[in-house]
Amino acid sequence: QVQLVASGGGLVQAGGSLRLSCAASGLSFRSYTMGWFRQAPGKERDVVASISWSGTSTYYADSVKGRFTISRDTAKNTGYLQMNSPKPEDARVYYCAAKSSIYSIRTGDYNYWGQGTQVTVSS
Repeated sequence: QVQLVASGGGLVQAGGSLRLSCAASGLSFRSYTMGWFRQAPGKERDVVASISWSGTSTYYADSVKGRFTISRDTAKNTGYLQMNSPKPEDARVYYCAAKSSIYSIRTGDYNYWGQGTQVTVSS
């Protein structure tokens, strides 16, 4: 069975850095699209960043463009979200997810989800 385990969340100062990790089992990021999503209480779960299975296509939400970087290490079968210069509004529960076929940035198209990891940003 597929399992995604997210980690790395915690408290970070605005202007600092934090790296979230997503360890996958039951699937390979050589063959699956990976995405990071975030959700605030009472709000929709929205895409933060995604990367295609080939690694040739990436997407970033306008709010994080230039500050966050998505990547994956296929040898370790682990995905990452590098968060540089986080802002207080970046404080959210973050989720990693995977999609088995055609590349997409739409939340509803992702097949597999990990648990959320909380990111808190101090000003």
